[in-house]
Amino acid sequence: QVQVVESGGGLVQPGGSLRLSCAASGNILSIVEMGWYRQAPGKQRELVATLNSGGARNYADSVKGRFTISRDNAKNTAYLQMNNLQPDDTAVYFCNARLYTAPGLWNDYGGQGTQVTVSS
Repeated sequence: QVQVVESGGGLVQPGGSLRLSCAASGNILSIVEMGWYRQAPGKQRELVATLNSGGARNYADSVKGRFTISRDNAKNTAYLQMNNLQPDDTAVYFCNARLYTAPGLWNDYGGQGTQVTVSS
């Protein structure tokens, strides 16, 4: 079994910063990719950032230059450093972990999400 738990959300003023964490645990052989997505009220879930096993990063245009995705392989944990947060960043942030649990067998695993609210 694999568990993915997000943490680090909260209420922050415009211009502020937060760091989200995504910890994967359980029967993990290796990480293919870890990514962050978000869903604002009344909107579709959208990609925020991904980081694959080769170190390639991909960001949504709306967060480039403000958000940074990173990973601690030893802890199977991904982070999303969010700077200069704006009200449009308000959403539930979800982590997706694409993991190998056996040779040649990978799946996507997600958590419950963490709320980020940017408001004065």
